[in-house]
Amino acid sequence: MRSAEYLTSEEVVRIHEASVEILEAVGILVRNEKARAIYAKHGCQTDSATMMVRIPRNVVEEYRQAFVPTFAFKGRNPEFDRTIPDDRPLIVTASSAPNVIDPETGEERRATSTDIANMAFLVNELPGYDIFSIATLAEDAPDGQFSLSRFYPALKNCLKPVRSNTPNMEELRQILELGALIAGSASAYRERPLINHHCCPVVSPLSMDVETTEQLIYLTEKSLPVYCTVAPTAGMTSPMSLTGTLVLGNAEFLAVSLLQQMVRAGTPLIYAVLSTVADLRDGSYAPGGIETGMLQTAHSQMARFYNVPSGGYVGLTSAHVNDAQSGYETGMSATAALLGGTDMFNMGGLLGSLLSFDFAKAMIDNEIGLMLKRLHRGLEFSVENLGLELIAKVGPGGSYLEEAHTVERMRTTALLPTIAIRAMRSTWEAQGKPDSHVRAMQKAARILSHVNPAKFSEDIDTRIRSRFQGLVTGEAGWKP
Repeated sequence: MRSAEYLTSEEVVRIHEASVEILEAVGILVRNEKARAIYAKHGCQTDSATMMVRIPRNVVEEYRQAFVPTFAFKGRNPEFDRTIPDDRPLIVTASSAPNVIDPETGEERRATSTDIANMAFLVNELPGYDIFSIATLAEDAPDGQFSLSRFYPALKNCLKPVRSNTPNMEELRQILELGALIAGSASAYRERPLINHHCCPVVSPLSMDVETTEQLIYLTEKSLPVYCTVAPTAGMTSPMSLTGTLVLGNAEFLAVSLLQQMVRAGTPLIYAVLSTVADLRDGSYAPGGIETGMLQTAHSQMARFYNVPSGGYVGLTSAHVNDAQSGYETGMSATAALLGGTDMFNMGGLLGSLLSFDFAKAMIDNEIGLMLKRLHRGLEFSVENLGLELIAKVGPGGSYLEEAHTVERMRTTALLPTIAIRAMRSTWEAQGKPDSHVRAMQKAARILSHVNPAKFSEDIDTRIRSRFQGLVTGEAGWKP
């Protein structure tokens, strides 16, 4: 399927040139001393007093040549490994919300490690999802185990790739130790790193923090999988125009990606964004706006210019309940991004501008994800699929219903949703008139009432719990 494009080839080059101009003339504020030293070592102009770094044009052009065209995600089971762009589109849960919509009461509350375990189990069983980006925080985390209380229940209950972040180096080292315990040894983990790291060292506009940048450098030095997201917001942290936000976000992507190549040339990365436009009627954050899909499309076009995979937070909603607004905001921007060539979609499960996870929305987003995958497959043109012999055989006025050709393709030509209602109205009424939210919750309950095939073996769990005393249980299981 060919990609839709907003920019001509000349405009793409102009966006790149404008971004280079920003890095060279304006620069970026880099608070991490180690990062400033790396930039300086590789030809950038640094000022320790102001912490400003200016990246000359020749440095940009030299180090972007080290970009590589693929990024691989690994899971506990290699069957679920995914590489972009080859396996596009990857559907991922959106992440790090503080709250959850309680599946029993329907009320918003703080999320817990048990919620994360249930989310991981659900994602493991839903075919639309490729990666579990840990969707919430864990309010019940013991002291000193904030990240462990997220990663442990996620990894314990999901064989697919798991992705998230850590707030500091101490907790990053804990998570890497957790990975080694799961893999069996530190060397086995280095050979197959089954935890996928994500970070946001760039704070728009044009700033880099201390802690996250430190982690990025460390993971890059160790050849462990990590990528960054930039998140300019038009009208607040970037110009109130789509192209101005694109230029600034592109400059931020280049700054952090060049740093990775300076640390280790050939480091895989993703051109990942959450570029939005603020609703300045009241200052609301509006990731559900169609402009998020438009900006993702434009950033993905820039990613193709740099020959790197693209993705980000797209297919989001500002709705606070799993309603029509939630559906059309998610569907519209995700479809736009798919048609624009985006490879990875952090879109699943969150309501309220990324503040709350909802199990029913995660189920519906799984179905949207399957639709995106079907859309990407396209018409599957072939001489056989033209069906000329079959058309001649059935002839005018005939029926294709009982033909072997139909039977062979009935489960593959059309996506067969399990939440969307296709039955006659009378049948639907006889079932109690369930809407999509009700049907989604019913299906989630059925999945989570089964035995979890992804659960850690007793041996792995014993190793982990012996090392980290007082750890949350990490057990999934829910019967609303």
